[in-house]
Amino acid sequence: MLQSSLGLGVAALGLGPVGKLLAKAGSGLGVSPGYGPLAPVRDRATGLPLLRLPAGFEYTSFGWAGEEIAPGQACPGKHDGMGVVGAEGDIVTLVRNHELTKEPGGSFAPASATYNPDVRGGTVTLRFDTARGEFVDALPSLSGTQVNCAGGVTPWGSWLSCEEVVVQAGQKVRMGDGAVHEMKRSHGFIFEVPGKGLSNAEPLLAMGQMKHEAAAVDPRDGIVYLTEDHKPHAGFYRFIPRTPGELHRGGRLQMLRAEGAPDLRTGCRVGDVMKVRWVDIDEPTRGTDSDGGPGGLVRQGLANGGTAFIRLEGVIVEQGRVFFISTSGGDAGCGQMWAYRPAEGLLELVFESPSREVLDYPDNIVASPRGGLVICEDSVQPVQRLYGLDRAGGLFEFCRNNVVLDGHRGFSGDFREEEWAGACFSPDGRWLFANVYEPGFTVAITGPWRPGLI
Repeated sequence: MLQSSLGLGVAALGLGPVGKLLAKAGSGLGVSPGYGPLAPVRDRATGLPLLRLPAGFEYTSFGWAGEEIAPGQACPGKHDGMGVVGAEGDIVTLVRNHELTKEPGGSFAPASATYNPDVRGGTVTLRFDTARGEFVDALPSLSGTQVNCAGGVTPWGSWLSCEEVVVQAGQKVRMGDGAVHEMKRSHGFIFEVPGKGLSNAEPLLAMGQMKHEAAAVDPRDGIVYLTEDHKPHAGFYRFIPRTPGELHRGGRLQMLRAEGAPDLRTGCRVGDVMKVRWVDIDEPTRGTDSDGGPGGLVRQGLANGGTAFIRLEGVIVEQGRVFFISTSGGDAGCGQMWAYRPAEGLLELVFESPSREVLDYPDNIVASPRGGLVICEDSVQPVQRLYGLDRAGGLFEFCRNNVVLDGHRGFSGDFREEEWAGACFSPDGRWLFANVYEPGFTVAITGPWRPGLI
């Protein structure tokens, strides 16, 4: 695209370790042996072979759907995005999203942490003892929200829980029990959940009403980068807070514009570099478009000159760069990864999957303390995997969903096609946490980690 006119490439961008490994992966430098072949490993908590892992790795499951999280209140299912929001000694605190849409039952959190009592999405806060390798407890921390998909951890120790739906107050929605509810409040917002205690359940309206996916805060200036899981068009956004670290005070929402490139869904080459500027979103709370659909924000941005992507999902800030995923982007429709460098105002395509055999529908991502990257898969494949991308740019399969249940905790069936989500590391790097979306549980994985892998 614009690489030749700018005279820029990977070397000129001066990418850090994550950027270099992605650039190497994108240039086709290969497949990594990773930690070796996978085999079934029994869960320390249930004794069941829920995962396939390399030799020497072990794990424990916890936070299952159906477990009691408050007196008379069962843990909801559809375990999605998650992050580590704090640690006190060996006790790590995580906040986990539950992507519930039309499930009956209403809010599972206390009234003070409930936004709309008719709906059941929200978050659960969990604690895990990294010294003992054991689950401690779980408590509801936000509910009455809808389709809480991904989100992101803030530098000040909270979790941004993102609704991946646009619903207006007064809209009638048929719930899973067949009842029709008239929505008391609008949805499609971001909610902040503190590392300790309950959310105030107040939407951060200035951050927009849209099909939110993930969020990542740049610790240098407090700007929040946001992805939108929408098709056929999606935007990549930034929120400039009026007061860094105090998102409730409002700010300015903008969409990325790549100069000379109004549409980056297809037709790109790995290494393409383009200049970036940002266009304003004039009405952040107008999430519905003219035909009643959920594309109000992206249409505003495109009308102001913003660039179209498709199905944007995971986003992280590493080494001063913002990496984000387009799950179904690229000529093969199997996924792209982009890198935005704020200091230079440049955007580069650093990886594009050429086929489903290489990588299919990457979703949540997290950087490893050992120099690699963990990629959650959410594809149409019959088995879902956690991938690793090593420091040399080699892709490898690290973990495979092996969940087949016969009545355990009331669940029966083959769940191997259920997605991975919410991958994150403990502060000491010894434990990798991740969620199996259905039947709904979290795993903590540990083992013989090696530098340069994940």
